[in-house]
Amino acid sequence: MQRSAATVVCVVSETGARWVDQVDAANVGVCSPPAEQPVLERATVATRMATSAHIPYFVHDADPLELVARSWVSLFDTNGPIGEVEVATAETLARWRNETLELPDYYLVTDADTMSPTRRHWFFGVLHEAAPARVIPARTLPSELVTVLEELKPGRWWPPLPQLLDGIERRAPDAVATTEGDPRTSASLIRPR
Repeated sequence: MQRSAATVVCVVSETGARWVDQVDAANVGVCSPPAEQPVLERATVATRMATSAHIPYFVHDADPLELVARSWVSLFDTNGPIGEVEVATAETLARWRNETLELPDYYLVTDADTMSPTRRHWFFGVLHEAAPARVIPARTLPSELVTVLEELKPGRWWPPLPQLLDGIERRAPDAVATTEGDPRTSASLIRPR
């Protein structure tokens, strides 16, 4: 996150496991806004807290792109409503322009093997192409998180959000990247060292 002194990591879990607030490490700040809040509100809370964090790592589970991701997956998995992705993108970009939400430094994607192929492609296709080192597959527990954080590698930064999301409603999932045998989501690569 460009406006935070901390390395900001968004943990994404398909199973809905909300364990971020169980992390107990002196060098890790955490934020897990209530699940019943709208996704953009959750992301706004996480961004605000991350911006003021003065700690090496800040971990949250409030994905700032969740609204776009859900509508994009819906469009390609179930022929979601026309215009839903565009509306989600516009709402997300409006908050980004107002500086109330920002992309994390890294996405830590757990349970990738349980994701639908389209959802998996969102992270390991769309986001991975934009900034390969910033999307990390992992199976992790609160006790293993610090080890995963310490092994994060630097890489190119995210493109500006308008560029990242430009024409996203026309960007279909790639069948090759979403197959079960995709090496980016195989169990052997998802385990932290």
